[in-house]
Amino acid sequence: MTKMRKAILLALYGASSAAAFTPVCAYAQTSPEKASDAPVQTMTIVGSRRINSSATETPLPIDFISVSKSAEQGGQFDLAQTLANISPSFNSTRQTGADGADLVDSAALRGLGSDQTLVLVNGKRRHTVSLVNLFGARNRGNTGTDLNAIPVMAISNVQVLRDGAAAQYGSDAIAGVMDISLKKNLGCEASFGYSQYSVGDGKNYLPSAYCGIQIGEKGVLGVTVEYTDRGRSNRADPGNPRTIGDTKVTGPTVYLNGEVPNGGTDKFYFTLGTQQRKASSAAWARGGVGSDDIPSRNSAAMYPNGFVPYINGDINDIYGIAGYRFSVGEWRADLSQTYGFNELKYNISNTLNASIANKDLLSGGKGISPSSFDAGGFSFSQATTNLDFSRFFDGFMNGVNVAFGGEYRRENYKIFSGEPGSYNDVDGVGFGGNAGSQGFPGFQPGDRTDRSRNSLAAYVDIETDVTNRFKVQTAVRGERYSDFGSTLTGKVAASYKATDDVNLRGSLSTGFRAPSLQQVYFSSTFTDFISGVPMDVVLAPNGGTIANAAGIPKLHEEKSKNYTLGLTYKPSNTFSMTADLYRIDISDRIVLSGRFDANNYPALGATLSALGVGQAQFFVNSINTKTQGIDLTASHKANLGAGKLSTYLGLNYSKTEVTKVNAPASLKGYEDVLLSERERLFIEQGGPRVKGTLAFNYEQGPWASEFKVIHYGSQTLGTFSGTAAGVPNAYYKPKTSADLAVTYAFNDTTKLTVGGTNIFNVKPTRQDPNETDNGFYYDSVQFGLGGAAYFVKLWKKF
Repeated sequence: MTKMRKAILLALYGASSAAAFTPVCAYAQTSPEKASDAPVQTMTIVGSRRINSSATETPLPIDFISVSKSAEQGGQFDLAQTLANISPSFNSTRQTGADGADLVDSAALRGLGSDQTLVLVNGKRRHTVSLVNLFGARNRGNTGTDLNAIPVMAISNVQVLRDGAAAQYGSDAIAGVMDISLKKNLGCEASFGYSQYSVGDGKNYLPSAYCGIQIGEKGVLGVTVEYTDRGRSNRADPGNPRTIGDTKVTGPTVYLNGEVPNGGTDKFYFTLGTQQRKASSAAWARGGVGSDDIPSRNSAAMYPNGFVPYINGDINDIYGIAGYRFSVGEWRADLSQTYGFNELKYNISNTLNASIANKDLLSGGKGISPSSFDAGGFSFSQATTNLDFSRFFDGFMNGVNVAFGGEYRRENYKIFSGEPGSYNDVDGVGFGGNAGSQGFPGFQPGDRTDRSRNSLAAYVDIETDVTNRFKVQTAVRGERYSDFGSTLTGKVAASYKATDDVNLRGSLSTGFRAPSLQQVYFSSTFTDFISGVPMDVVLAPNGGTIANAAGIPKLHEEKSKNYTLGLTYKPSNTFSMTADLYRIDISDRIVLSGRFDANNYPALGATLSALGVGQAQFFVNSINTKTQGIDLTASHKANLGAGKLSTYLGLNYSKTEVTKVNAPASLKGYEDVLLSERERLFIEQGGPRVKGTLAFNYEQGPWASEFKVIHYGSQTLGTFSGTAAGVPNAYYKPKTSADLAVTYAFNDTTKLTVGGTNIFNVKPTRQDPNETDNGFYYDSVQFGLGGAAYFVKLWKKF
């Protein structure tokens, strides 16, 4: 509740600040075409600061995705999976066997990292999660935005800008920008969804409701309430103690979104959302009596048949916006305050500290340890203040829109330690029982951190209608970060209407991504056995004693160059098509290094040994990458029989290559440790290089149906042993999944939908479980490993 109060206070602070600087009188808004005394209904398109701009005429490739139908009839119950089945350039992989990464679905565009896509809500920057993906995760070493903290029922639409936009929005917008627009319409609706896998597990219940109520004469408040209850699934073979599948997730989500006009076009707007989610994933199984895990990782007295530790996470996510839009003469102004907070606390259950159990056994006891531990956790908060101005001038060429503004952002990252039993070694180093809670050792006091930084930015954004066919957009943005310095980015984009049906477009831009506080200061220490000798393994924070001793330089921003060239073709109101080529070059990309020790780097190993560290790994600006690809979309509407058929095709091809490994001076000659083949493949092929969606929607009378085919291209991932040991890389063949749904509308306010996802029960290519990241027949790739699922959803409008 303390964080909730803080969010409300920050929102009120932003609102009071807006009111303090806002003129009391209101001014009529000048429309792009002509002045009018009537208030103008404003609409924003991501990538443009021009009021009432059109997504079809922008120089930039934008997907406009309505999710209302998904809330009413969709078989995917969370936002990440919903978008993954609609947008071909969007990827979200549901992890299993990847520790904390199992608890949060990461999302990304165009095959790049999850922290290289900027997410906005109602046009305002949304915070990332506090988690850094580490073990076996597709976005290893990345942070990202938790889209599943926002209920689908609360959303009006999602706009996806498939182009670099750091010059317009700042850090993270290398691959593109997603803007999630929340509902604020009057009326109420509710839905109840139920799904489960065809084998009978993974039961998923989702009651969700939205109600928009009027405030005063023209104000509106939209309230969304949702409760998630998703059961655990398991695809391990019978008799195998592993648990492989979806995490268990429960918890409520509440979102408020609204606005209150204050005469003319002035309005106060606000958003406040909170989610308290409990998630539980399974770690690797530990063997029982007769295995090598006793006494090192198990106790015969506690788990004689072996056990599976569960990594439980309590996730607390808060997001708030308060702002005021007003007029200053002919200028439109927007002053806002945004606050985001994400916290993840670990509790490890069905576990033990083997050193405690072994000490108890050596002291004459049964060999007992506590079976659950508070393992600590981390939090991240972000407070952003924006002041933006925009005005359309119709006396220059065919009109020009000028926008400028500034942003101040403050971020904080904390790691808090767990209880002593979650990390300590009580029977003495090397005496049999490993230290810490099995499955996930707790954060130690030395890992604790509380770090903050701030950034200040200013931008100018100009959109010019040179002629009624030729449009040019330019932007420049400068930012200064308190921890690493300044950046300057720019962008130019243009579109030319070659014919009434064909619009050509292209852009050139530079971009950047600031190293996240999570990457700079994440610290974790645990005990491992190296050649039979127990030694500390440290993921060392940047700028700390170990990183400095190893010669790891200070982290700085990633830099990018983006190029796009495309066209739109719309010969009629029933058919449209877009095609966009793109290239993204990223230099000094931040990656998590491999483990350095005395064996693979003797000189550094001696330094680490003197510090009491057996192995260490670091975040380093160490690689350059090149991403090239094409996006294709096409849609068609036609009458068929007595009904209407809508067809949509979306296709993305994206290829990422590591073009250079930039080893720091201290690591020259050890590039293969800094970036192994396995880690390189995570970066290059963590997502499929080809993804396509072909959807058919047919409506006739009260009946509606949707058949959707989702194709995933091949992937090649590394193995634990590696090709140097004669083990070939894991090749995942192209696979095609399909979803089917049938809806019956009893009337205009009541609909019932039944259907299935992955109805043909397609699975990834089988691999050697000894060589996969999660120890199963296949990793978390493509469409997951759960198999076919069936669902029913009832929607009611009040």
